[in-house]
Amino acid sequence: MTVITTIEDLRVLAQKRVPRMFYDYADSGSWTESTYRANSDDFQKIKLRQRVAVNMENRTTATTMVGQAVKMPVCIAPVGLTGMQSADGEIKAAKAAERFGIPFTLSTMSICSIEDIAQHTTAPFWFQLYMMRDRESMARMIERARKAKCSALVLTLDLQVIGQRHKDLKNGLTAPPKPTIANIINLMTKPRWCLGMAGTRRHSFGNLVGHVKAVTNMKSLASWTNEQFDPTLSWEDVAWVKAQWGGKLILKGIMDVEDAKLAVASGADAIVVSNHGGRQLDGAPSSIEALPAIVAAVGDQIEVWMDGGIRSGQDVLKAWALGARGTMIGRAMVYGLGAMGEEGVLKALEIIHKELDITMAFCGHTNIQNVDQSILLPGTFPKAA
Repeated sequence: MTVITTIEDLRVLAQKRVPRMFYDYADSGSWTESTYRANSDDFQKIKLRQRVAVNMENRTTATTMVGQAVKMPVCIAPVGLTGMQSADGEIKAAKAAERFGIPFTLSTMSICSIEDIAQHTTAPFWFQLYMMRDRESMARMIERARKAKCSALVLTLDLQVIGQRHKDLKNGLTAPPKPTIANIINLMTKPRWCLGMAGTRRHSFGNLVGHVKAVTNMKSLASWTNEQFDPTLSWEDVAWVKAQWGGKLILKGIMDVEDAKLAVASGADAIVVSNHGGRQLDGAPSSIEALPAIVAAVGDQIEVWMDGGIRSGQDVLKAWALGARGTMIGRAMVYGLGAMGEEGVLKALEIIHKELDITMAFCGHTNIQNVDQSILLPGTFPKAA
């Protein structure tokens, strides 16, 4: 039996157990994938200062994100098609997050619905919204999130048009997926996954099918979504969402100081420095490289978080040291889910937390609230422009 000690161990196991088209969907970027790689590679360039002969007892990584208590400054990012990594995947991930003590964010493009998550969890979760042309459907979705007692809304701003992801095109990842000979042969090598899917009724986009006019199955959904991502998205639309929602609003996809200032002006409660996991604009800087300048510009006015490339607790600590008051993990969660279901997600969170806790101690701190740039070796981390 494989001993799981790192997120990489979970990734390797997930690659073995999840059909290629769905594994590649989660573990890939757009075009050359240079930004996708930079997201994790740039963390490795940042070096830590080890301190000794300090009292390392009674450590805590606890903090809050938009006023919600969290065991560590991490939440689960919205990831589309999570329910195709493992049967009922969003439910499993949400339950693991609740067990651990961090928030879970449900994607608009999830397999399990808002109502599914509310039914299977007791902790408040967050809902992620894409800006669609169909405002009536969006208003209904926001109302459904309110009824499910979601405690925050995450509005993704960087998917007005969809980046070209070559692996998805080559794998025939469409809605519904193309049953090519290669895909069928690959599915035959994943009996555990197939058995799980045979045992659930959740195989389509639960937030959309049956909830949006004229969307009654996967085929009609495909034509609807192709027309719906709104390239005209503006800050006036953000104001409309804020008025419709009325609760905590998090804006995801900020990579530029000017956009960060506009986000503050919009009245958002937090922003996420994010390049969509390297799945949109290839050639953009990594999230960790973009973070310091945005923190310097608006960090005293709004909670600044980041996502992209986090594969360890050390990455979380480095992001915190550079001013992020929260982080989102997507792929690390997906690897755990694909590898071992709910227990795999919990394992991923435990791995990240242990690395965060021990690394903080080695850097001479017992409370994450006291950690700042001084734990980083000068000259190894990105500076604010």
